[in-house]
Amino acid sequence: MLAVAPRLGRAVVWGLILVLVSAFALAPVLLSHDVYSYVDYARLGVRHSLDPYVHPPLAAPADPAYAEVTWTEATSAYGPLFTLATYLLAWLPVGAAVAVLKAVAALSVLGLAGLAGRIAAWRGVDPLRAAAFVALNPLVLVHVVGGAHNDGLTMLLAMLAVAAVLSGREPAGGGALVAAVAIKLSAAFLAPFVLLGATRPKRLLAGALATAATIALAAYLAFGWDWLHGFGLAGENQSRTSHMSIPITVARLGGLDPDAVRVAAGLLFAALVGYLLVWTWRGGDWIRAAAWAALGLLLATAWLLPWYLIWPLPLVAISRDRLLQLLILALTAYQLGARIPL
Repeated sequence: MLAVAPRLGRAVVWGLILVLVSAFALAPVLLSHDVYSYVDYARLGVRHSLDPYVHPPLAAPADPAYAEVTWTEATSAYGPLFTLATYLLAWLPVGAAVAVLKAVAALSVLGLAGLAGRIAAWRGVDPLRAAAFVALNPLVLVHVVGGAHNDGLTMLLAMLAVAAVLSGREPAGGGALVAAVAIKLSAAFLAPFVLLGATRPKRLLAGALATAATIALAAYLAFGWDWLHGFGLAGENQSRTSHMSIPITVARLGGLDPDAVRVAAGLLFAALVGYLLVWTWRGGDWIRAAAWAALGLLLATAWLLPWYLIWPLPLVAISRDRLLQLLILALTAYQLGARIPL
């Protein structure tokens, strides 16, 4: 599909994207129940007057959302902007709230595909191929749209920051990037590369600081300082392991100590990021560097879930780097059989 996308034309490619994204948006929730946690945290705050950064779903087991929650003893690991936004859904029936979140995930993927195509055109990359690369990836369709994960929204805001910086609107870029991090901490990997890529970094920092102050004030009024615990919990995922992560797979197949392999992978990732930052500072393509950093993060993490693929995907689509694209397709294939029943 990627190879022939330019020949098929805009109507065919975008028609296929719209049909498939809509189909997965209308399907039942697929494979992960994280979306029910989103709803449960909102209902904890609004219906039960319990801070979701302090109290887990187990604190209100009679709530209708609780029956579908997987991580019943975990407090929220999501950013305060996302939590406050989901509070608007707390008065809806659980099924309706989930449907809204699935629609948000679908629209986020469509927005990402359109934005990737637009930026690709600026960078001399075929826009239809870039859009298809993002939206037609099976892990994106099944997990981000079908599972209604907020990673799609996170990366839409992150890519809006990229577009803003490329078009000389640094304050908006800084604000969009902070908003992305305030949805989910994972977007923070992009920050140093956006800063190095900005023509006027002081204006980017001003926009970022103004947005951060606004979100922090709203979060403090709603949660006190407890919302900071969510960022800590997100970082603690690195103390866990998932069966399909690359370091854990290497340790399993090689009969090696998983902790030692995990540490080695972390050190290699740190070295990669250091090299990429120096390369960017010396004039290298900051988008390409950010794409490599995002892919490196997925290859190094001990806690790899299939919807994380959307972190590097739009950057890789516009990277002008064929090796990067082949590696992300290989990672998709690696996750496909294990994560999608065939």
